[in-house]
Amino acid sequence: MKQMKPHQLEGFNFLLNNLVTDNPGGCILAHAPGSGKTFMIISFMQSFLAKYPHAKPLVVLPKGILATWKKEFQTWQVEDIQLLDFYTVKADNRSQQLDVLKQWVERKSILFLGYKQFSTIICDSGNGKTSITCQEILLKAPSILILDEGHTPRNDNTDVLQSLAKVQTTRKVVLSGTLYQNHVKEVFNILNLVRPKFLRSDTSKSIIKRVMSKVHISGVRKQFKGGAEAAFYDLVEHTLQKDENFERKVSVIHDLREMTSRVLHYYKGDFLDELPGLVDFTVVLGLSPRQMDEVQKLKRYQRKFKVSSVGSAVYLHPKLASFSEKSDTTDDKIDAKIDDLLDKLDIREGAKAKFFLNLLNLCESAGEKLLVFSQYLIPLKFLERLAVKLKGWQPGTEIFSITGESSTDHREWSMDHFNNSPDARVFFGSIKACGEGISLVGASRVIILDVHLNPSVTRQAIGRAFRPGQKKKVYVYRLIAGDSPEEEDHSTCFKKELIAKMWFEWNKYCGNRDFDMETVNVNECNDLFLESHLLREDIRLLYRRLVLLSNSILIYFLASCIPTSIFHIFR
Repeated sequence: MKQMKPHQLEGFNFLLNNLVTDNPGGCILAHAPGSGKTFMIISFMQSFLAKYPHAKPLVVLPKGILATWKKEFQTWQVEDIQLLDFYTVKADNRSQQLDVLKQWVERKSILFLGYKQFSTIICDSGNGKTSITCQEILLKAPSILILDEGHTPRNDNTDVLQSLAKVQTTRKVVLSGTLYQNHVKEVFNILNLVRPKFLRSDTSKSIIKRVMSKVHISGVRKQFKGGAEAAFYDLVEHTLQKDENFERKVSVIHDLREMTSRVLHYYKGDFLDELPGLVDFTVVLGLSPRQMDEVQKLKRYQRKFKVSSVGSAVYLHPKLASFSEKSDTTDDKIDAKIDDLLDKLDIREGAKAKFFLNLLNLCESAGEKLLVFSQYLIPLKFLERLAVKLKGWQPGTEIFSITGESSTDHREWSMDHFNNSPDARVFFGSIKACGEGISLVGASRVIILDVHLNPSVTRQAIGRAFRPGQKKKVYVYRLIAGDSPEEEDHSTCFKKELIAKMWFEWNKYCGNRDFDMETVNVNECNDLFLESHLLREDIRLLYRRLVLLSNSILIYFLASCIPTSIFHIFR
């Protein structure tokens, strides 16, 4: 308790009220990235095992963060509890996995499984005795099921969601730093996972009726085929995103919070106010004529993914257009091809490439480290080779990276050296591979190279630098290619962000414009880097995301504005 922050104690007691009662049920901890969810749940699990020594905790999580969990357990472990998983002992077949499962059942221990591992075992259609026994243990033995990054099983009719729903314990806990991902329905899929038939309870049904009586989308209700629940999801999403009636929007928010108050604990991350600060810019860049020619060619692609993947390379530099379509090459061949390409191109023809290089030079001069994220590997590899060629830097000394193929050891080594080595300059990260469990507080400048259609993924990426341990103000630059499909994608994502912020962060002090982006004059943006002539050349528009004042900041602001005697009375 001495180590816990107030929000962690509150979360601990929330878990207690849901899981250690005469009639236990599942719940969701939606706490901001970096707020200490792992430490809190580790504390709870040890307390749970002290009360119920024969309990069998099962933790299902993304494979990449298993090492982080184990490291945290070693830090905070009160008594020696065995931590079991299939990866450490290389249990690849069902017989080997059954041996691990039997150890878990027979002794005081905690079992860790990856999401894919778990669903593969449960969905195994083989009739062998070993496979069936593995399935029975995983579905019947767990006393408590912890789902880290619990927004992962959010989609209907997926093996992961259906497999987890079969686990028989009523004690299911979802941990998520970014609960809302793409749609309102996904949040309720997770609620129904931890609390089966959540929407069919009397309380939920009465609130659904209340919401549907006050909101309406003209001509839409008759088209719903999924019944009242499907209509409810769409009406809520439409209201929070598009309804011009602000009072009605607020009323729906109150209804949603009333419905979920007992089973969903949200924490925005007010403790992050203690950090030096976050400035979140969206930088719309004007593309070069060569780039605009390539943008026009994107129209020939029918699939949204293809437009996005090829576009991400084109917006970086037009010479990457054909290169981005060829993915059947090894790393060595990619490096050789890019090195050959770099000898022939004019960097000034690529708006994003030029922005990166200028920002890198400014960071080097100021002694700051740069973090670069993309959802595609070709842009990251291009910029890495560009830094090697023009700066003479080398991977593992000045340059570091993590992709989906990076081993656990490489991830740990890269994080440690980037954060602590005085020679480190730039870190390139695949945005999905650098989620929870990655701390890159050595960086104070962050470039988001492209628009991910799930805005929570971008938020997680920013949280790699803006988290406990950060000593400097963090500046984020979300680069958008002007007059391209990427502008439309950015607009779509921002509307999704608004839903999450309205639902979870709105309070009575907010106005109806408090979550908007504001247009900023480059000359008045209070960022010396952006105000330099090097970076501003291609900037067409500059936006800044508004950050909602937390109570602590609000009190500080009031204290600085009104006389002390009055302030103490007000406080």
